[in-house]
Amino acid sequence: MQSLLAGPSKWLGPVVTSSFPTGTELREGTKSLATDGQNTLRVPLNRKVDDVAQPQCQKMATQMLFTVKDLTASRLERVELLRSDRSLLCSVTDAGASAIAHRVPSPDYQYYVDAESRFVRMKLDVNSEDQQYRAEPVPGPLSGSPAFKTATAAVSYDEKRAAAVSEDGRGMYLVNLTTAGPMPAPVLTAKGAKPNGLSTPSFDAAGDVWVADQDPQASALYRVPAGTAVAQKVEVAGLDGRITAVRAAPDGVRLALLVQKGNLKSLYIGRIERPEGGKSAVAAAPPVTVRELRPAAPQMADVTALSWAPRGRLLVVGREKGGVVQARSMLADGSMVAASLPGATGLIAVAAADDDKKPVVAWSEDDGIVWLPPGAQWRTVALGRAPVYPG
Repeated sequence: MQSLLAGPSKWLGPVVTSSFPTGTELREGTKSLATDGQNTLRVPLNRKVDDVAQPQCQKMATQMLFTVKDLTASRLERVELLRSDRSLLCSVTDAGASAIAHRVPSPDYQYYVDAESRFVRMKLDVNSEDQQYRAEPVPGPLSGSPAFKTATAAVSYDEKRAAAVSEDGRGMYLVNLTTAGPMPAPVLTAKGAKPNGLSTPSFDAAGDVWVADQDPQASALYRVPAGTAVAQKVEVAGLDGRITAVRAAPDGVRLALLVQKGNLKSLYIGRIERPEGGKSAVAAAPPVTVRELRPAAPQMADVTALSWAPRGRLLVVGREKGGVVQARSMLADGSMVAASLPGATGLIAVAAADDDKKPVVAWSEDDGIVWLPPGAQWRTVALGRAPVYPG
């Protein structure tokens, strides 16, 4: 809590803000904080907050609620902020905090590319006894006749748009999943083709699409702003190698990059810096940049796949020095958490949603699309590749 009140780290400072007034601290004499029997956390603060307006106070309480839930095992349901005289300043519930924070919605579907190179979707219910996995083509131009041949694809968080890379890896197309019609022209064409064509795309929380051209002679990161069809080349400060995978974080301010140098791939996280006053929606606007890359899996000698996971964590498939390939959950600062996923050998790609209730889905070299029910082993879904959740 003291770290939260102190404000964002130097690394995040340029792209995030704190709702707490400068100088806010816990009330003098506060030694510890704990939830009560109703899963409510009461936080006494100093005089800096005594006259804060309700909307700002609720943002403060929201930041506190998610900080505690993300970093502890607490089943926190409510946060109450107290003035310096211990009177109630404001409160926020778990549901109210989600609305205030505009958190990305829980996905309705999981997506993958089937054995016929069609982009399809399915629902995997961890609480269902029905193990019949029914996939259907995504609506819109991608499932026209003949169906678009897809290599990889991504879906926006509202599940209304998709970015699909053609089977040869050359072109990326943006389509609307709510209306039918012909395939549009590509918004980006790679210099090379598979396996050095375009990477799997990724949507960020603002609706922008990120993708890398993997061509060894023209490797570059591109961004297509939401609502446009204009691909912009993005400067990546300090990049040393070729980007082979891109994943935008649900928070919209961090970008995970898989960078190949020689025969090995390493994972980095960069800070997305957007120009003041908007998202750079047109080509003439100041460019978006990615800065201050930092290692996100320093223990791994080679990383082969990644996905953002709940609570700002990363799910990483890779090999430690002298070890075997495994899938592990990691904090964004590069420290490992929990044990590796069971039997996670031969995984080529992984996908996790920003929702603990949604299962991990993966692409297995031997079994195709597989998923991991809670407390169980991997189960085969279908022949296919390139699984993704929205994002």
